[in-house]
Amino acid sequence: MTALDSADLPAPHDHAHNAEPKPPAAAEPGVDLKIIAVLFGCTVLICAVIARFLFPSGDYSDLLAMLAALLLGGPIVYGAGKGLITGRCSHDHGDHDHSHDHAEHSDSHMEELVALAIIASFVSAEYLECAAVAFFMLIASLIEHRTAVGALKSIESLIRLTPTNAVKLADDGSETEVKAATLVPGDVVLVLPGDNIPGDGVIRSGVSTVNEANITGESLPVEKADGAEVYGGTINETGRLEIEITRAGEDSTLGKVQSLILQAAQTRPAAVRELGKYAAYYTPVVVMIAAMIYFFTGELQHSISLLLVACPCAMILAAPTAVVAALSAAARLGVYVKSVAELEVVRRVTAFVFDKTGTITTGNLEVSRLKPADGVDGADLLRMAAAVEQNSRHPVARAVGAIARKAQVTPPAADDFAEVAGRGVSGTVEGRRVLVGRQNWLEEQGIDLAGADLADSEGMSLLFVAVDGRFHGWLGLADKPRKEAAAAIHALGELGVKRRVMITGDRQSPANRVAAEVGLTDFTAEALPGDKLTLVEDLKKAGHTVAVIGDGVNDGPALAAGHVSIAMGAAGSDVAVDAARIALMNNNLDRLPFLITLSRQTVSVIRQNLIGTLVYILLMLALLAAGVLTPMWAAIGHGISSIIVIFNSARLVRVGEELEVHAHGADHAEERRPVVTTRVASA
Repeated sequence: MTALDSADLPAPHDHAHNAEPKPPAAAEPGVDLKIIAVLFGCTVLICAVIARFLFPSGDYSDLLAMLAALLLGGPIVYGAGKGLITGRCSHDHGDHDHSHDHAEHSDSHMEELVALAIIASFVSAEYLECAAVAFFMLIASLIEHRTAVGALKSIESLIRLTPTNAVKLADDGSETEVKAATLVPGDVVLVLPGDNIPGDGVIRSGVSTVNEANITGESLPVEKADGAEVYGGTINETGRLEIEITRAGEDSTLGKVQSLILQAAQTRPAAVRELGKYAAYYTPVVVMIAAMIYFFTGELQHSISLLLVACPCAMILAAPTAVVAALSAAARLGVYVKSVAELEVVRRVTAFVFDKTGTITTGNLEVSRLKPADGVDGADLLRMAAAVEQNSRHPVARAVGAIARKAQVTPPAADDFAEVAGRGVSGTVEGRRVLVGRQNWLEEQGIDLAGADLADSEGMSLLFVAVDGRFHGWLGLADKPRKEAAAAIHALGELGVKRRVMITGDRQSPANRVAAEVGLTDFTAEALPGDKLTLVEDLKKAGHTVAVIGDGVNDGPALAAGHVSIAMGAAGSDVAVDAARIALMNNNLDRLPFLITLSRQTVSVIRQNLIGTLVYILLMLALLAAGVLTPMWAAIGHGISSIIVIFNSARLVRVGEELEVHAHGADHAEERRPVVTTRVASA
């Protein structure tokens, strides 16, 4: 009688086409049927016990006990029979991913052992015992289910986040209430304070604070104004917002998150997959042994006890309960894992590969110094650079645009714009050819940078500018490490991650400053985009289990090459969610040591559950061999062992609670060359 399995969760596609996604099976009709059976059956069973003492003849007691046995045992036998016919677990009420059909079919026969024990007691006219055994089994099943629901709360609440209805605004300003599931990109909706946002979008009008904890795991609301991006399922707290929908339903961030959770909940750990190979043979062997015991001893009670002891519900529960609890803990912090197999690998990671800008640092680059070449006006240097960079979405381009606006410099339009990933940009401005990018790229274009004065560039990232083939000057940019970066990277070291490597296209000086400040063991500077792949392969050859952290856009090959791939800041990014096997919806690096801790504790809990269940079965078999185990005590022990497993797994829900509150929220043009990784100099 498994209280929780992958079948208790809706299929990944269930939520996509309904205004009200199907929640986990916390309130399935089968559970209500068991409650009714327990209430009526228990009443009749009590009457049967009383009748045994009130009336000399046992006929009244037997009749009531028979009725109680039918009421209590009926749902169990019916469920097992249905599972045998359909090849699915009796508690399985909804659709599930057919890729798991074989595993589900193997598990479905486990419950038949209990049903056989109840039928054997009934046929042998031991009605009172039959009713008592069925009562304890049903009670155990209900307690298992209700206890397991606690671990499902985070997932269930997430699945219910999408509002049923939305207020759609027409071009003339009129309001119409529509089903949220019918929204399409381009629709404009009105979201009032206290309402859930019905889909991903951009604020067209309004200022408010939005609680994004359901998506990113950050507890503090985020200020939002015109042009800001918002996510479906988040809560508008203070202001009136008009939002233009960009993604809705299954295409929204929430829709993808729901799919990730449900997909992961239906996967199985390695230990369970191994056990599943032998599950199909388990029930026939147990039934054969029970039949042999009855044949040689004539004691049907011993055979019934064996059937109850051998039903490995606790073993079936060992992994699913731990997995759901772990996924709930991760979802609470905005961490989504595509497969339990990925969660298992994380615990063995010995090397992390980080990008610098936007990962270890905030990514909020600021131009802190302009150094024009001799004879060049500083305003003209900034004007030329901003003219070309305004066509790029790179963080460097945004920094140049910001300083131009601050200096009230209006950049002209640039023609023939081109961007070389990781190298620089080019364009024609007022008939002059302008190149803006890294030093080595401009030198490759034949620009002489020998006269560049770099005396004041220590610790800054440099952006070189050339106009009509001549050096025009450079811009120095600074980027600060995230405030939690040093503590998180130190925690990774404490957890046994020996190599903590940063790779960046920046110069040696700023890379060394950041690496020393946050406590990295190594860094690679002046790297091309494809060098990250080379670095990952080198670490793997050295025997490391490698985790790669990137944004999922330019890091695809490296993410695919790592043993574990993690996309940071994945909220709103389809590419990031699809590219990596673990998605962090926020940019908090403290989620990385949390992931390792969660992985290790999850595997540990699963092993504890499996070993504990094996010890329980061996103990009960010893009591059975000694002749002191009755079917009733076997049923009680069965329930107790399952409940212990669930409570043990439920401990995982609280992993990472201390992180909930925070103060703030391969390019074809590049050349292949060796990657030089530098040991970090002391700060």
